[in-house]
Amino acid sequence: MNEAETRAELIDPALRELGWVTQDNIKVSRELKINNGRILTGGRNADPKIADYLLTVNDQDLAVIEAKSDEKPLSEGVAQAKKYAQLLQTRFTFSTNGKEILQIDMETGKEEKIHNYPTPERLWDMVHGNITDWETKFNEVPFETYSGTKEMRYYQKNAVNNVLKAIANGDQRLLLTLATGTGKTFIAFQIAWKLFNARWNNRNAENQRPRILFLADRNILADQAYNSFNAFAEDALVRIRPGKVSTSGSIFFTIFQTFMTGSGDENEDIEEFELKRYEEYPPEFFDLIIIDECHRGGAKDESNWRGIMEYFKPAVQLGLTATPRTKDNANTYKYFGKPVYQYSLKEGIQDGFLTPYKVQNIKTLFDEDYEEYVYRPGDIVLEGEIEEGKAYFSKDFNRSIIIEEREEERVKKLLTEIDQNEKTLVFCATQKHALLVRDLINKYKESDNVDYCHRVTAEDGEIGEEHLRSFQDNEKSIPTVLTTSQKLSTGVDARNVRNIVLFRPVGSMIEFKQIIGRGTRLFEQKDYFTIYDFEDVYLKFFDEEWDGEPIDPDPPTDPKEPREPKEPKEPRGSREKVIIELSDGREREITHTTRTFFFGKEGQTLTAQQFIEELYNTCMLPEVFESEDKLRELWSVPSTRKALLKSLENAGFGFNDLVEIQKIIDAEKSDIFDVLEFVAFAKKPLTRLKRIKDAEEIMQHEFNEDQMEFINFVLSQYENEGVLVLDDEKLPILLELKYKSLQNAKHILGDLTDARNIFLDFQKVLYKV
Repeated sequence: MNEAETRAELIDPALRELGWVTQDNIKVSRELKINNGRILTGGRNADPKIADYLLTVNDQDLAVIEAKSDEKPLSEGVAQAKKYAQLLQTRFTFSTNGKEILQIDMETGKEEKIHNYPTPERLWDMVHGNITDWETKFNEVPFETYSGTKEMRYYQKNAVNNVLKAIANGDQRLLLTLATGTGKTFIAFQIAWKLFNARWNNRNAENQRPRILFLADRNILADQAYNSFNAFAEDALVRIRPGKVSTSGSIFFTIFQTFMTGSGDENEDIEEFELKRYEEYPPEFFDLIIIDECHRGGAKDESNWRGIMEYFKPAVQLGLTATPRTKDNANTYKYFGKPVYQYSLKEGIQDGFLTPYKVQNIKTLFDEDYEEYVYRPGDIVLEGEIEEGKAYFSKDFNRSIIIEEREEERVKKLLTEIDQNEKTLVFCATQKHALLVRDLINKYKESDNVDYCHRVTAEDGEIGEEHLRSFQDNEKSIPTVLTTSQKLSTGVDARNVRNIVLFRPVGSMIEFKQIIGRGTRLFEQKDYFTIYDFEDVYLKFFDEEWDGEPIDPDPPTDPKEPREPKEPKEPRGSREKVIIELSDGREREITHTTRTFFFGKEGQTLTAQQFIEELYNTCMLPEVFESEDKLRELWSVPSTRKALLKSLENAGFGFNDLVEIQKIIDAEKSDIFDVLEFVAFAKKPLTRLKRIKDAEEIMQHEFNEDQMEFINFVLSQYENEGVLVLDDEKLPILLELKYKSLQNAKHILGDLTDARNIFLDFQKVLYKV
């Protein structure tokens, strides 16, 4: 029997007989899609990971079953069974061929043959036999799925369960590390939901619901969280506002600044105030405090925000962060301890829950000539005082010194690179720089809409917030571009961002990850987003700290580390900006150098050379094409060409990636076939026109005049648009374009089968040359 027959005739009956039927608190999930598969071009995904069976009791996933055909050996499915059990964090997993069963304990590593699967009751005891009373109570509260409209992803379940287990075991400081866009707020909601409905509290007060505080450093983050907790009764939710100490309710939301100063202004300088509004609450008032983006304040010993954490020391404190441990945020990990769960950007992209990215590193000739600027006679100082002989470097531009021509050329280049209708975030050195870039974009944009580009920084206040809200609204296309300095590196839940532009250096790995996270959220027909890097920030992708595993921290301590910088303040006094206009005679035609980087299948950032090397290794596999003759044979037939492209996509080389290589090797007028020939066999690419010319003589001997007229029409489309014109499904469209109707085409070429034969046969000739 094949695998499907083995499941239906051997495995399903065995499970039913033991009580594994979906009913009440028991659930048997068949062919469970664990992830979506990495996003490919054209709105498609790579093959997802699918578990044959997942056995669930009381909303708790207990075991995976990996099934193989009864003709396969028992151990055939072991590797897959273990892999899926690791992803789903199930204690047990089973590999079976329908006749025999291998049970694997993922905790002890023990593997043994068994005669029958355990019953639901027995499996529950095997997994949860020794859990605490609170774990049992938490398990009895189902996840809130909003009537099945918001099913939890596997890593979200893992995060919630790991936090609740730690709370049940009495842990006081907890940390979750999950990439931006993976639903940390939804996870926080589910944790609160289970604690609330299980009537857990940290005061040993029997049958009382907990008081939970969600603490953020941005109003937009606190508001988004408040709105996301809407499954709770309205009287359970409290948004703490300036000037009012609210004590009635269960789930509280506020920003650090309100607690510290009584102000609702997130840009308030806390150091200027002695108020500690949080002390109007008793220290033991909150049972759980959830600190969003915890690396940005609360765990910093020298931050005044830290006082909040110490004052509410009796509470369980859960930190949420998107950044794995680096030297920039080591104290966050010292404070909270090792993450109870982590889910990286790389995993999110590979699972298809986050959008992949491309990197374009761009250098203008201006950048290369003025990587170091020294004042020369003839340059005009428009503002400030120049220090003769002093060298200004990249880090000084738009902070200590402004050369507007440099920014102008960068903006012009950017606008030629991007689709100007796509939503774009531009990160600038300072608020003043963001203003200059905004003005230049609006000067050279194609759009005639006055709201096309706006600046959103701390200085823009409520008007900036309005522009941000409009930008985040996926139903609106204006404003299309926002410029910023620091403000938009976090808290921007805009799913349709297609371009991230770096017009300033990014020193911190934390901030770099946050900026990249602005583009990773999923959106319809969003296959990837592009990072346009004008400052060589791409080098951070090759840093060992990029998306690495968090280092095991020391035991929680009271760390000492300076605070992270705020929104940069404009230089004053002797640090006044110098604005330069370059002298006449130093104008030149500005050219640009662009380097493309690729996101590899394993989640690593690859140079073009590395990517081409990996493509070469893949092409040489026997199951791909291995030889030039095999490539030609596969490529000359639309169905096998499509299968080959699908195979390459699944291996991490999408069609758009091949188009990028086509540009890199200066073969944009060639066929993708020539790109593959170049990579695999070092063949010089032919242009599509040259390929047509070389094949014409053979075609004229094989096809009559009417047929050649149609073929020449198709070839003219092919020359202009490329190989996708030759896909099978394009034939009816081509016939209508040429003959105005399929009926007219039939009179000249015969029926659709005859036309299709012509369409297929000439392609074999085309790719013989």
